[in-house]
Amino acid sequence: MIRSLEELSLNALPALQTSFYDGWVLRFASGYSRRANSVQALYDSRLDPEEKIDYCQAAYGERGLRTIFKLTGAAEPAELDAALERRGYTAEGHTSVQTRALAGETFEIERAKIEVEPRPGEGWLMDYDRLSSVDSRHLPTIRLMLSNLEPTAGFFRLILQGETAAMGLGVVERGYVGLYDIITDARQRGQGLGTQMIRHILRWGQMNGARSAYLQVMLNNPPALRLYDKLGFREAYQYWYRQGGE
Repeated sequence: MIRSLEELSLNALPALQTSFYDGWVLRFASGYSRRANSVQALYDSRLDPEEKIDYCQAAYGERGLRTIFKLTGAAEPAELDAALERRGYTAEGHTSVQTRALAGETFEIERAKIEVEPRPGEGWLMDYDRLSSVDSRHLPTIRLMLSNLEPTAGFFRLILQGETAAMGLGVVERGYVGLYDIITDARQRGQGLGTQMIRHILRWGQMNGARSAYLQVMLNNPPALRLYDKLGFREAYQYWYRQGGE
């Protein structure tokens, strides 16, 4: 399951450049997000890991980026995490990957104006800039990455009094719908708008053939963990990053 969900996650945020090296996937996206600018050790690895780490450091260094590895309990080789720790790579960004079944479920949808687009329109991107904490300098990169999405995607906005109060992204592939970038306007929190957004995305996922759902939530976000638990999500595994100090 870990490898399959990690592949779905890679496809849901396509990097600008991708390189494969002995089972490792090196992703580059001009520094926007750790997920799109890190090494994913997904597949069987046969070469000496120390030499491979050197190779990765050179590849990211050439682009002016720090070397970051995204790791799970299924990373190849198994000793990679320990090898990175010995080199001084710090662990950060511990995240829970959670899933839930959708078959036979009916999601109650409260009456709200929901806009859904198959591609990230200018309005969605402007709202993402306004509601998220992303540096505006990354918006051209984000636009390009999201425009290159191959799986079926839905870019959602919940409109209240003519303004976007919550938003999110759903990506359907291989019978799963992935939930990404669920954001509620800080001025509108506490009204259940995030829950409404998630239910809309789950129902949309069902309509597009999804039988299960997955999401990623950082362990240092207790409110989100409680929300997803209430919505029936359960942890499948965790991932974390190792970032070099070079």
